[in-house]
Amino acid sequence: MTDIALQTRQASPWLAEARAMLSLSWPMVLTNVAQTAMTATDVVMMGHLSPEALAAGALGANLYMAVLIFGIGVMAAVAPMISIELGRNRHAVREVRRTVRQGFWAAAVLVGPMWLFLWQAETILTAMGQDKALSSAAASYMHTLQWGLLPFFFYLVLRGFVAALQRPFAASVVVVIAVAFNALANWCLMFGALGFPALGLPGSGLATALSSLVMFLGMALVVTRDRRFRRFRLFGRFWVADWQRFRAFWRLGLPIGTTLAFEVVIFNGAALLMGLLGPTSLAAHAIAIQIASLTFMVPMGIGQAATVRVGRAFGAGDRDGIARAGSVAIALGLGFMALTALVMLFAPQILVSPFLDTTKPGATEVAALAMAFLLYAAIFQIADGAQVVGSSILRGLGDTRVPMIFAGVGYWVIGLPLAAALGFWTPLAGIGIWIGLAVALAIVAILMLGRWRARERLGLLGAMR
Repeated sequence: MTDIALQTRQASPWLAEARAMLSLSWPMVLTNVAQTAMTATDVVMMGHLSPEALAAGALGANLYMAVLIFGIGVMAAVAPMISIELGRNRHAVREVRRTVRQGFWAAAVLVGPMWLFLWQAETILTAMGQDKALSSAAASYMHTLQWGLLPFFFYLVLRGFVAALQRPFAASVVVVIAVAFNALANWCLMFGALGFPALGLPGSGLATALSSLVMFLGMALVVTRDRRFRRFRLFGRFWVADWQRFRAFWRLGLPIGTTLAFEVVIFNGAALLMGLLGPTSLAAHAIAIQIASLTFMVPMGIGQAATVRVGRAFGAGDRDGIARAGSVAIALGLGFMALTALVMLFAPQILVSPFLDTTKPGATEVAALAMAFLLYAAIFQIADGAQVVGSSILRGLGDTRVPMIFAGVGYWVIGLPLAAALGFWTPLAGIGIWIGLAVALAIVAILMLGRWRARERLGLLGAMR
């Protein structure tokens, strides 16, 4: 029995659930924050190259995120599939192993088309109306960064496996090591430290790709050496097909990937709109969205923990356990985001200052605009936390298709057009784009939580034994 399971038995149900959720979520939060810190390290170092390098890096990174987030969503099917199975039978081994293997297969299928797409980054960005010089620089960054996709997806599969077993700490240790490696590699490869060539933006992409490989190799070492994981023999007979499970993986993972893609596209679209307003707006947006992304990692980690907790209860046929896990996750996620909104409102300068060298030309203007954007980022913090926790607890029930539709309507049909209209047809400019983002997040949050509250009436628990 795991430590989390013991805690659940030794206290009152609600307090036990809160303790179990925190025990499971904090390593996931740490993992998410560390992964975002890796990107933040890239952004900080790009800013110290020049504001133009930061703007080009933001363009490339947003294009990269469009495919990365979709892959992250598909790989997210690992955790609920294993959690539901372990809820039914906590001694399951073969079923868990087969799910992990099909996750590896799905990663291999995904990555080929993604590589081809990202190799055309300059052509794509130029066709979208972006500055030619910035598009060329962004492409040089992409042509090294993109090779980290496959090892990163493999890492995500293994992270989902250890999370579903309610032992996610190993993943957090591995990613913290990778963050330190990424910072050192960026310093060496971007600026030519310790005798390495000064590659500029391509050096940053190479550093992050190598860091992704470190993450996968670290997790592979953990699952093959730790006695709690090695009994599953995850890498044995890798080539053996399980087509039924492979199809089930895509049925669950494809809507999750599409949901996350809908969300990231509105943020990518906002970055592209900022690029049309000018390099200063784009650089300021890159800083503000990076700060918002860091805070988002906490409710995202809570949501990942909630997927496991809800999935376990769902597999075991425990309706009360499902309700407790979802309610605790919502309270924790919203509470944290309310606190971060206050920091953004009252201390924006402290948050922005690490990203820029104010002695560089144009840096002061970028900093001022980034602080203005943070005021609006504060407004949508609570909605952002609500929507990610809401989609995660629904995921624990295996409910992914309708949430995908919610995301499509909220982000594409309403949010992105509103952001464009306010950004270009009103004097609000960049601030109008941020208002559009906030409205989209609020709509999706309301829809997700409404569906969760109506889960019994909608028959979402009908498959329980």
